[in-house]
Amino acid sequence: MKSINKFTRLTLAGAILLSFIGGSSAQSPTTGYTFTMVKEVKTTPVKNQQSTGTCWSFATTSFIETELLRLGQPEYDLSEMYFARIAYSEKANLYVRYQGTNNFAQGGQAHDVFNVIKRYGMLTEEAYAGKNYGSNDHNHGEVQEGLKAFVDAIVKKKGGKLTTAWASAYESTLDAYFGKVPSEFTASEKKVSPKSFAESTGLKVDDYVEITSFNHHPFYQNFILEIPDNWSRDSYYNVPLDEMMAITENALMKGYSVCWDGDVSEKGFGYKKGVAILPAAKVEDIKGSDMSRWTEVTDKDRLAQMFSFEKPIPEINVTQENRQLNFNNQTSTDDHLMHFTGIATDQNGTKYFYTKNSWGTDGHIYNGYLYMSESFVRMKTIAILVHKDAIPTDIAMKMGLVKTREVKK
Repeated sequence: MKSINKFTRLTLAGAILLSFIGGSSAQSPTTGYTFTMVKEVKTTPVKNQQSTGTCWSFATTSFIETELLRLGQPEYDLSEMYFARIAYSEKANLYVRYQGTNNFAQGGQAHDVFNVIKRYGMLTEEAYAGKNYGSNDHNHGEVQEGLKAFVDAIVKKKGGKLTTAWASAYESTLDAYFGKVPSEFTASEKKVSPKSFAESTGLKVDDYVEITSFNHHPFYQNFILEIPDNWSRDSYYNVPLDEMMAITENALMKGYSVCWDGDVSEKGFGYKKGVAILPAAKVEDIKGSDMSRWTEVTDKDRLAQMFSFEKPIPEINVTQENRQLNFNNQTSTDDHLMHFTGIATDQNGTKYFYTKNSWGTDGHIYNGYLYMSESFVRMKTIAILVHKDAIPTDIAMKMGLVKTREVKK
């Protein structure tokens, strides 16, 4: 999971801040891209995960806050650190039960947040900021190192067996860093518990599904996605690539947002430029209509132009096969979770997904958002999470989510 501290040294000379509304156009003089918003879903302000690997919590919390707006609830600022703290508890239990062989790190997946809500509920940021270590910023370097050392010591069983004290001692450490979880707090001028608060919002956690697209497992079946941050070994629905993209677009066009997990390690992920693209660096990767004018350019010049972010360029034609190859050779991994809140097009008509990040807004060209091209998303998506009703009916039927063509509106 990526953390903001990797990017804080980046400065954006001449960066501009633009706000977007449906159907509007925006141009950046630093990138040469002109975007027209096709559809935008109302969401909450961009937050900052700072020096933590908790993008999974920030992205999914943003998704849930947005869902609550769609459901007619007030705008809530939910606590990301509550989900992180509970996840640390669950991770420790599994790490010890699997005798130190399960993944224990800061990362996670969208389902981790929903699993916490289902079992324990949720809190507002006001009720639980999760910064009990003398800093106004989130920083989990010491937290992670300390917790990992603790559970590593436990699984060594120096006394020959596990004691009855390790779990409570571990929870005390979480209390020290994050603060004790309140049993009651105030939300919308009412006293609530974490569980009753979640129930009062009308959010139904079983209405949400995670979807992926890989052909090393049968389509339209569930499988445990083989990525380190799926530490809880949850299952994902598997559909063909074109259908995963259809689900994503259909959701946004119908007013649902999408929680996204994917790879951001590519050179084409230009966060400071506000775009993520998948340039066709090789001539054979260029789509037919663009090939003629690029075959006459030298390899050196073509590469320089492809990654300059000065203007839209030809991108790789992504298929189920080359996507699978990237997953198999691990050039596509689960680096980072973000939140799709819209669809836009550039001046050439290329489709982009308007993406809400969790690295703050200061000095950023699009105020913490970026535009990820359709090719980039096709190749670099590991998984998405959506509401079941956002899935086109014919696909939902093949997934076994509905038995008839009647779906709840």
